Amino acid sequence: MQLQINTELPDIIQLLPDNIANQIAAGEVIQRPASAVKELLENAIDAGADHIRLLVQDAGKALIQVIDNGKGMSETDARMAFERHATSKIRNIEDLFLIRTMGFRGEALASIAAVAQVELKTRKTADETGTYIEIENSLVKKQETIACASGSNIAMKNLFFNVPARRNFLKSNAAEMRHIIDEFLRIALSFPEILFSLTSNGQEIFHLEKGTLKQRIVQVLGTNYNAKLVSVQENTDYLKIYGFVGKPETAKKTRGDQYFFVNNRFIRSAYLNHAVMGAYQEMISSDSFPLYVLFIDLDPSRVDINVHPTKQEIKFEDEKIVYAFVQAAVKHALAQFSITPTLDFDLDPEIQKLDAVNKPITDEQRAEVISGSSLYKTFTQKNQAHFIEPSRKSELTHWRPGFNDDEKETRKEDNFQHSTFDTPYSTESFSISNSLLSVHKDFPLIQLHNTYIVASTNRGFILIHQQAAHERILYEQLLGAMDGKSISVQRSMFPITLQLSTQDAVLLQELIPDLHQLGYLIEQFGKDAFIIQGTPADVEQGNEKKVIESMLEQFKNFSNNKTFSPREKLIRSLAWQHAIKSGRSLTQKEMTTLVETLFNCDQPNISPSGKPTYLEFKQDQLEKLFGR
Repeated sequence: MQLQINTELPDIIQLLPDNIANQIAAGEVIQRPASAVKELLENAIDAGADHIRLLVQDAGKALIQVIDNGKGMSETDARMAFERHATSKIRNIEDLFLIRTMGFRGEALASIAAVAQVELKTRKTADETGTYIEIENSLVKKQETIACASGSNIAMKNLFFNVPARRNFLKSNAAEMRHIIDEFLRIALSFPEILFSLTSNGQEIFHLEKGTLKQRIVQVLGTNYNAKLVSVQENTDYLKIYGFVGKPETAKKTRGDQYFFVNNRFIRSAYLNHAVMGAYQEMISSDSFPLYVLFIDLDPSRVDINVHPTKQEIKFEDEKIVYAFVQAAVKHALAQFSITPTLDFDLDPEIQKLDAVNKPITDEQRAEVISGSSLYKTFTQKNQAHFIEPSRKSELTHWRPGFNDDEKETRKEDNFQHSTFDTPYSTESFSISNSLLSVHKDFPLIQLHNTYIVASTNRGFILIHQQAAHERILYEQLLGAMDGKSISVQRSMFPITLQLSTQDAVLLQELIPDLHQLGYLIEQFGKDAFIIQGTPADVEQGNEKKVIESMLEQFKNFSNNKTFSPREKLIRSLAWQHAIKSGRSLTQKEMTTLVETLFNCDQPNISPSGKPTYLEFKQDQLEKLFGR
């Protein structure tokens, strides 16, 4: 009798242990400290709190703590909250499409407990005692009854302590703190009726008192915006749009002060941003971004918020209608701003609609024009959604769905690439050998249109773009400074104080070490304030504040471009900022110095952004053009 040996492999599929499954799920929900901040703040809001404190240490890596005065939890709920898929928001599948609260997945606390050490103190108002729970790596270490204030106090310590690889991928404290501030401000703008505070390493960064939406915007963006906001308020049967947009003079070169909220939830939408940009057409330059804080309220069943783990990308039932409504609402607001006296936007919105305010007796004729327009009728008569008449200049045919935010940010690098050369000779500039090309020093240089320099060469002539050329020169000088080459510094006789917004202050603090290497002697001086002690020798005295502020704006242009390191972004920003701009008249000596320095560069033929610094026109090519 012959024995048969089973050569088949044993079963290989098995269930993951809970703690590993939770860590994998946490990767989708908790990507960095700011992700945990968002989840904890949203939980506090859903708990009905009107006073929420956020405390962080080491940019959230050591501690993220949220203290609220919400309704708190019972002992059972406190324990259940850390289970996966535990939620108080969903009872059946229909509820998923009617969500109006912030958190609902039932993943947040379970994910946080999987990658951090968590302590929770919570008490319901009606209870005499509260509950204390300590969890680590998804395991409950301690649970006991304690005396504590009503509401919840949750502390998340040592993020990714059990996932070293994830912790190693976190950025510098300054960079992570910027992300935390971004999330904090988005939520604070959504709920101006709630008091929010943010304390970092024992220092209070934000203290935002309860107030109106306009007051909250001014608290966040600065008092200088108080008189520069235009109210947007439109109600239709389909949706409601309200909020504020900035007057055209508030437009910046970066998209930082732009906020869209759908049913009080912050979203990213290049599509709706395009609608707002269209409303500002011909009012701001094409490379500028307007300020806006806009809220869209509509039936939750008309929007799918479960498209992306962060819930910042959503889908509308009918995107074209929302696009048209948003663009029309902003146009309407800007039109009213330009033809009627500025209103006190702290007034109740309903009061603003009264004829006594909206149609001053002194300007009846203009009021009649507004009320008779099709746009006005669209928003004041019921069931008019299908009568929206989009402007021909901003029809949806100009919109390309594939053109997303990252692509636009890449194209925004044109702030550093102000010249495009459409010429049959443009490719020549990339194949020129410096050993063959020499500029005739005996011939004077000629400046054209205060932008180009014409220089005669041994085989024709070259056309140099003065800004692109200077950017290349400065870029290589700054690279050299970063590599340890000495740079001339001039100390200010009277140090200059620079006051920034909190977001910019955090950014500048991150850049200070590299700025020191580049000749900028800057020191922090209290909350959001800095002292400029010295600058590179070539920076014009008295212009230091503007240079730093503009540099920060240019640096933020690269915020979504992951190709460049922060140091590379800084060097490019400074090179653009200090470069001789188009339109400036140059002396013969200045032109000579610029040309000579350019051809001493390691890579003289292209700017830092990859555009040509000069084009060569060879003599034989010129003769062919003239039929010679």
